[in-house]
Amino acid sequence: MGLVDRFLVTDRVAIVSGSGRGIGAACARTLAEAGADVVLVARTKTDLDAVAAQVAELGRRSLTIAVDLEDTANAAHVVERTLAEFGRLDILINNVGGSPPNQGSKPQRAFLDLDAGYLDAAFHLNVTTALALAQQAVPHLLASGDGAIVNISSAMAKNPDRGMLPGGTAKAALSYMTKLMSRDLAPRIRVNAVAPGSTWTPALERYYTAEELEAKIARTPMRRLGTAEDIAVAVLFFASPASGYVTGEVLEVDGGIDGPNSPSVLPDLLSM
Repeated sequence: MGLVDRFLVTDRVAIVSGSGRGIGAACARTLAEAGADVVLVARTKTDLDAVAAQVAELGRRSLTIAVDLEDTANAAHVVERTLAEFGRLDILINNVGGSPPNQGSKPQRAFLDLDAGYLDAAFHLNVTTALALAQQAVPHLLASGDGAIVNISSAMAKNPDRGMLPGGTAKAALSYMTKLMSRDLAPRIRVNAVAPGSTWTPALERYYTAEELEAKIARTPMRRLGTAEDIAVAVLFFASPASGYVTGEVLEVDGGIDGPNSPSVLPDLLSM
């Protein structure tokens, strides 16, 4: 196998959660381009069908499963259907996450507007769902002989920003859970994470105005937003034999930011 060939995942089978749009969809397409068959999991069937068509154009097979993984009982269903369709499982991409629903038009929330239930919801969405799917996948990743789990964390896990306590705390937990999982599952399964910075997706467009996005760009050393493909190629590295001697790592794909890159929309406590 040549060095470049180590980035291929030919004939392997990958589950990609949250793969209807954005980063998840890009991960599915990238894995398919590198030779994998993919299991597409998200809540919206029409989104999944569109990604499945793109996978087919790349010459690979896909299985679409329209379920809500916040109901952790669905994790077993996803893995069972994967095995029934493909007979194996080699790669798990845990991409479900983000801000819980009903937060409003901005991802920020003032400290005194938080309640324990909201923090619980953020933790469940970003951490518990990933753990539940990993636990169902692990026996089959062991059987693969070269299993890999990639969790999608966030730059919020290390860059504190005002108003981001629930999401930032949950993503920090996911990053550390990645390291803990890597010890539990070594040496048979590699577990790593990718931590995107501000990435151009429909979710980002929903949260920010054009002026606010320009401010993000100005505060990012690379002077641009990330793309879903920027994240997907990092995921491919961790999913492929190219990272065969890497586990427990969190790769920051964030344009070089080391602090918040958004102007705060919350009043300073001194003004209260």
